[in-house]
Amino acid sequence: MTLQALWVAACPDEAGKFFQFLATAAASRLSTGAELQIMYGVGGERDLSERELAHLPGWRDSNPVRVGNGAWNQRQLDVYGELLDAAATLPDYLNDLEPGAREFLADAADTAASRWQSRDHGIWEVRGAPRHYLHSKLMCWVAMDRAIGLVNVLDAEDRVPHWIQARAQLADSIRMNGWNDTAGAYTQAYGSEDLDASALMLAIVGFVPADDPRMLATIDAIENRLTDSRGLVYRYQTADGLAGEEGAFLLCTFWLAHALALSGQTRRARTVFERAAGFATDLGLLAEEVAPDSSELLGNFPQAFSHIGLVNAAWAIRTAEDRERRPGAG
Repeated sequence: MTLQALWVAACPDEAGKFFQFLATAAASRLSTGAELQIMYGVGGERDLSERELAHLPGWRDSNPVRVGNGAWNQRQLDVYGELLDAAATLPDYLNDLEPGAREFLADAADTAASRWQSRDHGIWEVRGAPRHYLHSKLMCWVAMDRAIGLVNVLDAEDRVPHWIQARAQLADSIRMNGWNDTAGAYTQAYGSEDLDASALMLAIVGFVPADDPRMLATIDAIENRLTDSRGLVYRYQTADGLAGEEGAFLLCTFWLAHALALSGQTRRARTVFERAAGFATDLGLLAEEVAPDSSELLGNFPQAFSHIGLVNAAWAIRTAEDRERRPGAG
């Protein structure tokens, strides 16, 4: 998501450097048979063990103050798709990669092909039992799909038949198990009726057209049933193993705007976009969440996720509006 936003914002140098950071930090993992980590320190640190700083009260006594992240060693299968999708954003940059880096990307696609049937903790780092999260399956599909498209760059022609077969099996699995008739939407996990905003990514990554009937139903369900009174989108509304309640998630609200734009509903998309962007501070900064009962910003601040969602949604809306203005459109 970061790379896409940097690319859309015409920052190719920054995008290339960030991808190099990702590849360097993660490259040694697959070669040793380990899974990719979901996060690294800014210096490429791998051990991000969480600890509490009991001597600090926290902002407005919101203790405990923590350093690190207890989810650093979770299994999150979406990382393979995130990595390959990032690579696909910069195809020209990949021509300068060392052979070892190309091998690493091909190995990531292989790992997604072999492990997509496993349970994991999902994109939201849920601190409960692993499940078959829809978004995780989707991003494994993305890993193989992007690797197939990059086959000439990756020099991995011999792996393509396996990727094509696994991608097709996974697509069938998502269509069969990701949709829930009772919910009338794609849901959080296989066998679940719970909505999750990450289902909007089905359209954003190109798994299904945004105007597909099931995708349109999912967009409507999230907009109508997974929002607060202002129309801001929650990530989900299910137990996640953490105490307390959270606010509406700005990234997810921008996802909704993005998906609406892709489906051709540009007026609705712009309304949702402006609703979320309106919570920026006078310096143009956004936090992670907005409190459910006030306009107070909550969570990480400033939050890259929110700004990334804003940039990508704005690009999608402008692209859709430009398409509508072309002669003969619609």
